[in-house]
Amino acid sequence: MDFLTHPLLITDLGEHHGVQLLLARDELTHPELPGNKWRKLKYNLQEADRLGLATLLTFGGAYSNHLAAVAAAGRLLGRRTVGFVRGDELAHRPLNPTLARARTDGMALHFLDRETYRRKHEPAVLAALLRETGPAYVLPEGGSNTLALPGCAELAQELLARLDFDVLAVACATGGTLAGLLTGLAGQRRALGVAALKGADFLRDDINQLTQQATGHTYANWELRTDYHGGGYARLSPELRQFIVDFQQRHGILLDPVYTGKLLFGLLDLAAKGHFRRGSTVVAIHTGGLQAWSGFGGQPG
Repeated sequence: MDFLTHPLLITDLGEHHGVQLLLARDELTHPELPGNKWRKLKYNLQEADRLGLATLLTFGGAYSNHLAAVAAAGRLLGRRTVGFVRGDELAHRPLNPTLARARTDGMALHFLDRETYRRKHEPAVLAALLRETGPAYVLPEGGSNTLALPGCAELAQELLARLDFDVLAVACATGGTLAGLLTGLAGQRRALGVAALKGADFLRDDINQLTQQATGHTYANWELRTDYHGGGYARLSPELRQFIVDFQQRHGILLDPVYTGKLLFGLLDLAAKGHFRRGSTVVAIHTGGLQAWSGFGGQPG
């Protein structure tokens, strides 16, 4: 069970203020399950098989890449999928392109008011949802749990085997991808996360907790930047939109508006401010998420 259908492409973005910047094109590894979403699903799906659970149940916002990925995985692998969406159902009518595609892929959509959604992890609330849907393998919002880490660790190990680099950088929302990369680096090199949401200081504890649960270790070779959220999760400022347009014109690569746009904006700003040692090599990971452009009026430019 492996959907990484293309070898990982590394694009050289050139030298910026004495720092060599490379882009790991994980968004190209599969047309429907790109980047970190498949990597986080891979071992969870194996566990669902082991438990004999053919239904996948998960959670997300109206433009969730994770919901889209789980729905696509369900169609490709013949699994029943159920998605609980944050917010009132009437507010999401007609369905936006992300939710419409998830439904086309076979996902049964249910809507939760924001108070219930905040409590979705509580045993009583989750039990009530499972009574409604029937037995299912439960994936957390964003797909970030201990079984998400090994798939992301494989990416770090592949990069270590191929490249000599100093820093591995990725955008963060739930922290699962960065936690997995840390376990794959196993203390080698440094890692940097750029938070895609406002008020993300809590992610430091979440990431440490994930790595501790998965490996028995926490790591000191990483940092989290919380100053490049661009106004908040799924907020696309005019400045960020123009940056993405300029980046695509310069490099021929489309960044997504929720994650990798903020990641590359942040890395180039940090390089300009001398954050990285001159002569160092930074590898940024394009994690996909291009389907999110449908919620911003289509691709820019």
